[in-house]
Amino acid sequence: MIIRNGMVFKEDGTFRKEDVFIENHRIVASEAQVTDPSEIQADGLLVLPGLVDIHSHGAFGHDFSDADTEGLKTILKYEKSCGITSYCPTSMTLPAEELKSIFATAKEAAGTEDGAVIRGINMEGPFLDPKKKGAHVETHIRKADAGFFRDLNKASGNMVKLVTLAPNTEGAMDFIDEVHEEVCISLGHTAADYGTAAEAMRRGAHHVTHLYNAMQPLGHRDPGLIGAASDDPLCMVELISDGLHIHPSVVRATFRMFGNERVILISDSMMATGMANGQYELGGQAVTVKDRKATLADGTIAGSATNLYDCMCKAVSFGVPMADAVFAATRNPAKSIGIYEEVGSVTPGKEADLLLVTPELKLIKVL
Repeated sequence: MIIRNGMVFKEDGTFRKEDVFIENHRIVASEAQVTDPSEIQADGLLVLPGLVDIHSHGAFGHDFSDADTEGLKTILKYEKSCGITSYCPTSMTLPAEELKSIFATAKEAAGTEDGAVIRGINMEGPFLDPKKKGAHVETHIRKADAGFFRDLNKASGNMVKLVTLAPNTEGAMDFIDEVHEEVCISLGHTAADYGTAAEAMRRGAHHVTHLYNAMQPLGHRDPGLIGAASDDPLCMVELISDGLHIHPSVVRATFRMFGNERVILISDSMMATGMANGQYELGGQAVTVKDRKATLADGTIAGSATNLYDCMCKAVSFGVPMADAVFAATRNPAKSIGIYEEVGSVTPGKEADLLLVTPELKLIKVL
């Protein structure tokens, strides 16, 4: 297959009018390598990499934590329809046996046709700080335990790519020392101060779960986790750009603070994404969704009801340069979980996960 005359998003952040050649579901370097002569005319359209959402709990009426394989397949189909071609279903803080059942569905749904590809599991909890639990159930929170993590990872077929950890809790630093070369450790749901967060990063935790949410604010005398992340050149930070979690001014400031290589746009979406206003669940707790805002009974924000493509478009509407927003939804998340050699850019050798969109970012076609 050949995509003709599109404005292709390049690895340097520019757009270049050229053809894209596809053979056996991969991008190849020349037309001579293509055996399928079919063509797609992309005149006037942008060609983007498929988006990579590494933090999403659910969508379209289903939640990963339901431990329902068919429900997860529905989520994957919805995600692909919205331009998300690589996906990490994300768990909540739950007992070990429940998590094993939940993680097993990722293996079972991994080959879903017409859906986003599962690239790994994001394990958000249970190693959290009760003071910053957010929408997680406090009674299921437990201290960091490498053996516990390894048992769950084994049950999942070694699919866990991310683990959220509160560095100020018992056993956290030992956990980082022991497993930081096995999995990406993300700091979050924590009241940690700057020194504690900086020490965790020095030990090998170079990722932050939904920056600004469920952590101490950035203070001029007490910069906390946010300040430590800014100071660590290896640290990548997740950002929910749905227009509700974070003010547009802070979204713009975050891209200026961290640059276009360290910000990762995520949806943090829950089952109400793609659905009408109403009552839903997240991690076994009742959630009310009204006008895309999802809250628990006490008013705590409980994930988002916006998919990653819409979050990327929101970032652009807030004044983030389009190239920076695209990188944050494609290249950066792919790099953070170690899959950039396969996806995340329109490059020969990579999988042909591609989006055709208008210059105004209206999604036209998903390949």
